[in-house]
Amino acid sequence: MAQLSNTGGMHFLDKIGIPRKIAWGYLGILIFMMGDGLEIGWLSPYLLDHGMTVQQSASLFTAYGVTVAIASWLSGVLVEAYGPKKTMLMGLLVYIIGTSSFIHFGISELAYGTMLITYAIRGLGYPLFSYSFLVWISYRSPKQKLGVAVGWFWFVFTGGLNVLGAYYSVWAIEALGHINTLWSSIFWVCLGAVLSLVINRDKLERKSNHDNVSKLKELAKGFTIMKREPKVLLGGIVRTINTTSQFAFPVFLPTHMASHGISTSTWLQIWGVIFTSNILFNVFFGLIGDKLGWRNTVIWFGGVSAGITTLLLYYMPQLTQGNLTLIYIAGILWGASLAGYVPLSALVPSLVKEDKGAAVAVLNLGAGLPVFVGPAIVGIFIGPLGNEGVVWILVGLYFLSAFLTKFITLPEEEKASPALKTKNKTAVN
Repeated sequence: MAQLSNTGGMHFLDKIGIPRKIAWGYLGILIFMMGDGLEIGWLSPYLLDHGMTVQQSASLFTAYGVTVAIASWLSGVLVEAYGPKKTMLMGLLVYIIGTSSFIHFGISELAYGTMLITYAIRGLGYPLFSYSFLVWISYRSPKQKLGVAVGWFWFVFTGGLNVLGAYYSVWAIEALGHINTLWSSIFWVCLGAVLSLVINRDKLERKSNHDNVSKLKELAKGFTIMKREPKVLLGGIVRTINTTSQFAFPVFLPTHMASHGISTSTWLQIWGVIFTSNILFNVFFGLIGDKLGWRNTVIWFGGVSAGITTLLLYYMPQLTQGNLTLIYIAGILWGASLAGYVPLSALVPSLVKEDKGAAVAVLNLGAGLPVFVGPAIVGIFIGPLGNEGVVWILVGLYFLSAFLTKFITLPEEEKASPALKTKNKTAVN
């Protein structure tokens, strides 16, 4: 794919790190993810209220997590094979099919087997749509602004999924009811698709020799690149660790908070504040990464900070007798530390000159895996180790991610390193 050259004067959007030619795509991602995330906060309680067991609800979300991980990987390589618009259109169509089937044949009838299949199909939708746009950004953004460009992506992605979707649901459930709220998600994802695929007129040119055989080779690159470029694999591991606690905490942290006098409703407010902090710091750490270095930002503001703030969030209720102000502060810091990994989305594609889509595919797989890795860690270890043991496992993973990131060096850094050593040696002599 040919990269877009910057022409004309510097536009305001370019100054703040949003590539102007695909700016409508960012707004489209925000609206699409709002539609996709509107049931996150209430689907499980709704199912339990209608006779489902906790185990059935957990299995439903596990199946969803598996397909999210698969589609997260596929998004990058499919962009290389078919281009971003076609891949995003695939995601939209799969989402509509999965959602409408889940509502009409599954949840409306409380047919658990059908729900399991259709909700899993729905899980293929948003990664193909949203993460394909992330590949688009990696080609369209100047390298010196790539960190902040992906920061803006995670701002709109998380803002739609965890903030606007939740706030919209508060109103929609009262006005429309649960089932009609789910139906309304199709309207929002279609609106987001129009903004991203129609009003956004940018075209990312692909190689002209993409026959069926070469397209299969592009798909295979999503695996082979991890062997050819081990640093890309390291990036995928670090990305998986990034949000593992985000999906592990909801399984056990609300009951931990309740044991220290913090109600579920108060905990949900804390969770909302956490991700408001997260979306703001997504942009901030994208900018910091461009200034201080992507790798250093991930190590210190991501891995090390996340390890420390995970401990703070867990122990603060018992250390302060449930002081809400200090718990909110710990949550804000934890949410910010999750954003410290944002420059990884700039670092990993920059490890390769070609096959950026394959590199981003590995990164996207890392973004999808925590959906079920987090709950799996809780399920395996909470029995023998308890809540505290699980927290220390998460903390250990964060420190491990900081250590692994030290080895994710850019090609120019490796070239500069021998020269620097020679210079220092000469100066000593």
